[in-house]
Amino acid sequence: MTLQRQNDERPALVLVVDDNPTNRYVLGTTLRRAGHQVVEAADGTEGLALLERAGPRPEAAIIDVRLPDMTGFDVCERIKADARTAYLPVIHISASAITVSDRTQGLNRGADAYLTEPIAPDELLATLTATLRYTRARRRAEDLAGRLARLNQITLRLYGAITTGELARTAAEGAAAVLDAPADALLTAPDGEVTHLAGPGAELPAEALPSAPGARPYWEGHSLGERVGAAVDTVARADWPLPIGPAGAGKDTDDGDGGDGGDGGDGDGGPSGADTGDGDGALAVALARTKPGRPPAAVVVPAAAVTTPHDRDLLTQLAHTTALALDALRSYNEEHALALTLQRSFLPEALPASGRADLAVRYAPASEHAEIGGDFYEAVDTPTGLVIAVGDVAGHSLEAAMLMGQVRHALRAYALDGHAPHEIHRRLERLLGTHERVVAVTLCIIHVPHDGNVLRISNAGHIPPLLRGPDGRIRMVTEHGPLLGLSLPHAPPTEVTAPPGTEILLVTDGLIERRGIDIDTSLGLLQKALAEAPEDPDRLCDHLLERFPPDGQDDVALLVARLR
Repeated sequence: MTLQRQNDERPALVLVVDDNPTNRYVLGTTLRRAGHQVVEAADGTEGLALLERAGPRPEAAIIDVRLPDMTGFDVCERIKADARTAYLPVIHISASAITVSDRTQGLNRGADAYLTEPIAPDELLATLTATLRYTRARRRAEDLAGRLARLNQITLRLYGAITTGELARTAAEGAAAVLDAPADALLTAPDGEVTHLAGPGAELPAEALPSAPGARPYWEGHSLGERVGAAVDTVARADWPLPIGPAGAGKDTDDGDGGDGGDGGDGDGGPSGADTGDGDGALAVALARTKPGRPPAAVVVPAAAVTTPHDRDLLTQLAHTTALALDALRSYNEEHALALTLQRSFLPEALPASGRADLAVRYAPASEHAEIGGDFYEAVDTPTGLVIAVGDVAGHSLEAAMLMGQVRHALRAYALDGHAPHEIHRRLERLLGTHERVVAVTLCIIHVPHDGNVLRISNAGHIPPLLRGPDGRIRMVTEHGPLLGLSLPHAPPTEVTAPPGTEILLVTDGLIERRGIDIDTSLGLLQKALAEAPEDPDRLCDHLLERFPPDGQDDVALLVARLR
């Protein structure tokens, strides 16, 4: 890739404002002979209008102090007050306002230089060159600072992405914003599928493009090779193996004035790889990886957008940050999948085949990206009857899930030993007391006897169970005791008569609790949904999940038992 040397002394488009035609001719001739282009105005109003017109804007203005409609000082102040022209350096000239106070006033009101007539041509050109040199360097520094600020914002967004698609979108839109050019981002998921987002330009939304099955890897032949790190190559459009979005337009944006980016010079050498030039269709391909053996992240822009060392450094940094964020996302997804597998292993492998009730359960984790929680269910057939339970260990972490496993296994053991629901709560209370820190657990246990229709319900601070009788009437059993983990006594269970055909519903708070909605309102909605639900336990579970879709904030566990 060819990196162009910046030239702060190159010719410029200069605005000359003077009401004297002879002066304008002399000044214009001097400037044109030095290679500059000139636009002329006879007064301040015309000069300001020229700055408003479409097309290339002047890089400097030479303004006479004595103008017929306003002073040159006024013109200068209006130029500097407008954000669109504040960059424009102003050189005042005058044959009459030549005192120290005149020159001081001009400089204090915004002028960058002040010359008194007659002006030697060499002095005029040297003053203009010095002014342009400073202004161009300042504009490049401001432009680079702005692009670095955008890169910093994009970096934060990259590290905040929670999906490969969001990460690719941020990278594509970020590259377009930083380099002010179309950009494509390509990331390879662990399953080998390429996620491809194309950003048309700065502040425009990126669009997804399909990957090309069977195409050779997009990193094949790139100078990065199998190394860890980042590198930028120029690639002919015809050699790029995948469909490409706006970055593939390859329009040459170099207008010959060197732009405002970069600080000139050859830097530390151009990007590696063959130099195919910056003609139509050439792409600047930045690849980066942070771990050996993994497909790299790719950020692709038109080669014409990378003409300076700073452009290349910004593109390299963006690609490398994208690769770091991608690896962090991969690691998180792998750890979350492992933790979720571990959490599911703590839940019952199968429901008991009880002659006392038909059972159905559902468990839904909060989301693919939330911490695992402590929601659980249990159903165990004991010599005295069927014991069903739903509980929730406070918190969302691997520790909460592991404690949930301990509580569930202990509950199962105590139930098989024949303990009543409130006695199970008391024993679990002692178990939780052995932990170094206080952990709150809500747990509702229901004992369904093998003979008789009297349920024994012990609720330790959990969502109240709902019963739907054979006649369709809904009952909420609101009696409850304290949470587990507080070392408080637990009263004997509540006894409720439930004939065959009664349906028992136990849920965790993740099913119905929503931010901004009162819990009593949510419980009322749950009762209504149960009243309208089908009788089959599995269909009933599906009905409730449809009516209360998980909001991604908390796990959901529900258990339905239809008594026989």
